[in-house]
Amino acid sequence: MLINRKLVLDTFCEVFDLIKDQATDTFQDFTQHTLIPNAVYLFGRHQFKEHIEQIKQLAKNGTILPILSNPAEGSETIFLQAQALGVMDLVYQGKLLIITGGYLPTEIPSLYYENYLPKILDYNENLMAIEEYKQRWSTDRPYNFLFLNGRGRKHRQYLLANLDLSNAIWTNLDSAAGPIKLLDKKYEFDFYQEQKDLPEDGFVKYKLFKDEWGEIYLKVDPYLDTYFSVVTETVFTYPYTFRTEKIWKPMAIGHPWIAVSNAGYYRDMHTLGFKTFGHLIDESFDTIDYNPARLERIALVIKDLCLQDLPSFITAAEETCKYNQEHLAELRVQVRKEFPQRFINFINERS
Repeated sequence: MLINRKLVLDTFCEVFDLIKDQATDTFQDFTQHTLIPNAVYLFGRHQFKEHIEQIKQLAKNGTILPILSNPAEGSETIFLQAQALGVMDLVYQGKLLIITGGYLPTEIPSLYYENYLPKILDYNENLMAIEEYKQRWSTDRPYNFLFLNGRGRKHRQYLLANLDLSNAIWTNLDSAAGPIKLLDKKYEFDFYQEQKDLPEDGFVKYKLFKDEWGEIYLKVDPYLDTYFSVVTETVFTYPYTFRTEKIWKPMAIGHPWIAVSNAGYYRDMHTLGFKTFGHLIDESFDTIDYNPARLERIALVIKDLCLQDLPSFITAAEETCKYNQEHLAELRVQVRKEFPQRFINFINERS
């Protein structure tokens, strides 16, 4: 229970279902809501942005304690978003708080929520793909690796230009990183196999996925036809980890992976209790702070692995993949169960 505070929730904040039982009141439109002084207000990103000037004034005066709840973003993006909205001074003063999906510096008052981990197993389509992968698993696979890319971030541009993709299943949905490359229809999720009227340049993801979260779905075929995934996470240069659906997809289906992300990403995965593949490949790149050098080393590791006996590799990786699948299912329950009390503690410590 919150100490001497009432809790008011934006029904569109992304943790609403987790803490709604503790709410005094809710709102969909802040302008239609009767203000409760001294209450904690949890805003989703849309209401927060729409009413930013009013929220900043209420925070400055101490009338309410507002929280920006945006665990769909993390680390670099949420920091830049807060800067652009002009609220960082209030954040540093503890007059405005943040719920984020990525790690932030300790001096920024924020509550971390592992947003994407629980969601990957919420979809029946994904559960069916996981079971099908188990049933059809084999060491005979026509392609080396799976390499899915959305927005043309610089680390993705580098790998698209420097890896041999002739024996890979890969995409590029942003012409900033090179020519647009979609999945063969055999490998695209059923809902999005109709690929008509897509532009030849720009960022085509939203058009491809019909403005839905299409990248959350698992299609079994590209995993069955490759030996490992190259996971290019959103964050690479920012020194704080942000885990998205990109890593949980191969984790859920049981596919070995190499993550292309910030220094310490593997360290943070180990802290969560997951195992990686350091007994099979050189993962020392995770300790390289200099971003260009880390990226070059990752590319070399990928190239080296492609020259190895990949059927033997995937066989040797299977035990780790199965362990991670089980641990993911356990954490999914734990993350959601623990969040309400973590939220209460976070607020009470700052009240």
